[in-house]
Amino acid sequence: MTIAPELSDQVVSELADAVGGQHVLTSKTARYNRARVPAPFPVHRWAERVPDLVVMPASTEEVAEVMRIANAHRIPVVPRDGGTGLTDGAVPERRGIIVDVKRMNDVKAIDTDNRTCTVGAGINMLKLNEVLAPYGLLYPDDPASYPCSLVGGRIGTSGWSLIGSRYGHSRDLVLSFSFVLPTGRVIRVGDGGGPKVSKSSTGYQLKHLFMGHQGTLGIATEATLKLIPKPEAELSPFWAFPDYDSAHQCVQKLAHAGVATFAGAVLFDEWKVDYLRRDDEAYIPQPADVRALVCAVAYGNADEVRAGGKRFMRIARDAGARYLGDEISQGDWAARHDRYATPLHGRTRAGQVVPMSWHCEDSAINWTDLPQVRLEWHRIADDLRRRFDMFDDWGIFAYTSAATGVDYLTEIDIGIWEQELDDESWTAWVQAKKDIAEVAVRHGGSISACHGACRDGEVDLVPVELGGAFDVMLDVKRAVDPNNIMNPGKYLLDRAYETEVE
Repeated sequence: MTIAPELSDQVVSELADAVGGQHVLTSKTARYNRARVPAPFPVHRWAERVPDLVVMPASTEEVAEVMRIANAHRIPVVPRDGGTGLTDGAVPERRGIIVDVKRMNDVKAIDTDNRTCTVGAGINMLKLNEVLAPYGLLYPDDPASYPCSLVGGRIGTSGWSLIGSRYGHSRDLVLSFSFVLPTGRVIRVGDGGGPKVSKSSTGYQLKHLFMGHQGTLGIATEATLKLIPKPEAELSPFWAFPDYDSAHQCVQKLAHAGVATFAGAVLFDEWKVDYLRRDDEAYIPQPADVRALVCAVAYGNADEVRAGGKRFMRIARDAGARYLGDEISQGDWAARHDRYATPLHGRTRAGQVVPMSWHCEDSAINWTDLPQVRLEWHRIADDLRRRFDMFDDWGIFAYTSAATGVDYLTEIDIGIWEQELDDESWTAWVQAKKDIAEVAVRHGGSISACHGACRDGEVDLVPVELGGAFDVMLDVKRAVDPNNIMNPGKYLLDRAYETEVE
């Protein structure tokens, strides 16, 4: 067992008293398993990002006690929920303690009259909706990682939902949550005074401050969530296009159609179609003349979905689309969560299939800027691919973020042969991520729409995107976490401690 000097026997004993000795994990397996996320990292450097130990608390009170101990001893703490994030929010850069919240996975209350539930931060959406099903209710937070991401992680990343154009995203669906600050103090933040209130004008709106912080301000432990009646019907038509421009025009017309049941639309470019055709077992291959795909999604009452579907079909037909049929449309949408786990291989050499990991850079891009951003991103990926054999361009998805169609969550997926990464190729990848972020910011977009921007490369552009607000972000970090124990090294927040006030 390798424990950092500051994690003395006394500290380990205090943590064992707080959460129970069996819930303080020090084995190599337990620590390494909680040091990884899906985003690739050079294999020869894995040991750099391993915690000294893992604690698994079962309550808000236990989390608070862990935080008090860590703060007193100045030990870094990194919260870990599902570990499905793509920008290292759950990866320790300074060793220390991983707080794994998976034991806090109970459904504490279901209020059918007010359509809310209160849950532990360690529950995932799949399990939660299995519990809600007998009540005819649904929690409509629907990320690609739906079966394995947890409510606490959705709060920590301010997650994005595939059907958010109808029901909202994590920031809209979480009414309030309990939050443990780095000092061990427990607060509840939300949209209103009580845990189930959705609007208040009293004081600062702190809920959004404590969402999307990537574990740098504290740990969410319990949340009260909005629920909806389980929809009677769903519609998910897929259309094929011979070129990207036609598909790009169509997806905006669908978003602007004013269909009340519209839950979202997705645009696949030709690089993405090529990847799916080649490497995705969940995809039903299309003819070679298909160069782009569009999917629209509707949820709601059967009569409304049926009427809206007719309007969708007419819009797509007028845009030159070819409907792919019920089997493909229903099957591909049903497999949407599988796609989070399918990128397990890719071709980087002629005729050779190699194991590959997957990373995607995501941004919020206005619809008008999508075509140019797409081309610039592919040029960056192509240059990387030509210089290094372990990279592959897996194409671009663009998803509506709201029913207005004003901006799209736009992601470029890059396959990476992780085992072949060396220092030179990793440096090139970090620069490529920085270049991708620069393109997004230059076109008025955000560096990230939902993953966060705290990984090497894109993190360098955070002060550029935020401007003067970044200095306020440093002030907040220093005020809330005076000893810099919460996930140190992320978001360039160490700058908050570089100049001490005399």
